[in-house]
Amino acid sequence: MAKLRWGVLSTAGIGRLVIEAARAADHAEFVAVASRDADRARAFAGELGLEAGFGSYEELLASSQVDAVYVPLPVAMHTEWTVKALEAGKHVLCEKPLATSAADAARCFDAAETAGRRCVEGLMYRHHPQTILARKLVAGGAIGRLAHVRAALSVSVPPDDIRRSPELGGGALGDLGCYCASAIRLFAGEPERVWATQARDGEGGVDLRLAATLRLPADVLAQFDVALDLTRRDELELVGTEGRLTVPDPWLCPATNLELSRDGQVERIPGDPEGALAPTDPDHDVYRIELDTVSAALAAGGAPPFGRSDAIAQATVLEALHRSAELGMPVDLTRS
Repeated sequence: MAKLRWGVLSTAGIGRLVIEAARAADHAEFVAVASRDADRARAFAGELGLEAGFGSYEELLASSQVDAVYVPLPVAMHTEWTVKALEAGKHVLCEKPLATSAADAARCFDAAETAGRRCVEGLMYRHHPQTILARKLVAGGAIGRLAHVRAALSVSVPPDDIRRSPELGGGALGDLGCYCASAIRLFAGEPERVWATQARDGEGGVDLRLAATLRLPADVLAQFDVALDLTRRDELELVGTEGRLTVPDPWLCPATNLELSRDGQVERIPGDPEGALAPTDPDHDVYRIELDTVSAALAAGGAPPFGRSDAIAQATVLEALHRSAELGMPVDLTRS
């Protein structure tokens, strides 16, 4: 099967990481980059060995060299350029969050359906063997009936980082909370009720820290907290009636073992049971696996594992969490 040829919009650092990850991919290769600065695009292309560097996003979207587009732009630009890329006839993998409202997520998938192309939200950890194994263990009753999910993600970024810019769609919920909310949904289903509180980055600033409690079907409860000004934390814990499953570093997935605790005993289970990882390249594996999974599905004319309903549900939850934090009260998602 021929590799799907990807272009990337912007020379952002995450784009560089994903391009480097694609070097070991079986089904994907990056061939072009676009920037609003032509010299920067050409320099970036030359440095990373890409065939073309374009001085505008529109030029890349018009190029016949590119089958699909990766969108790592600031959050505020995700919906606009995802829709434009789809309308130009390209498949799209958009960095998380694809959208922060259900209406914007629907716009993206409406554009995909009209163009006969696919749209994918870039929550890369969901395709990793570690995550797939954790889902199988929970579904198979390894911890009894799932009762509680706890997640956390925090980083420390400087004041001039785009993740702290209201104009560019920054904030802890959008940049980090999307991981935690998606994991809660992945393991426990769709939230029925959410309650969030936040600490802002000064007057008029983004949500610098946010904590949330969610109620899910079958009386499952979940909690998560995220922050842009704390030490690095990556946590996911799944608690059941008969045990607990801890997923070390659940988002970038470099850990080698899951930890299953039952009856006072801890069992360490290899997180890569089928050998999908490249042990010499742990920083890139999670992105390589995502690219290969998505590209193989697109090249075969099939649907990637997560589609329209998942992305709209994810955006609905993020929207509700934001509203709850703003109002200072719970938001009921069961009401139409």
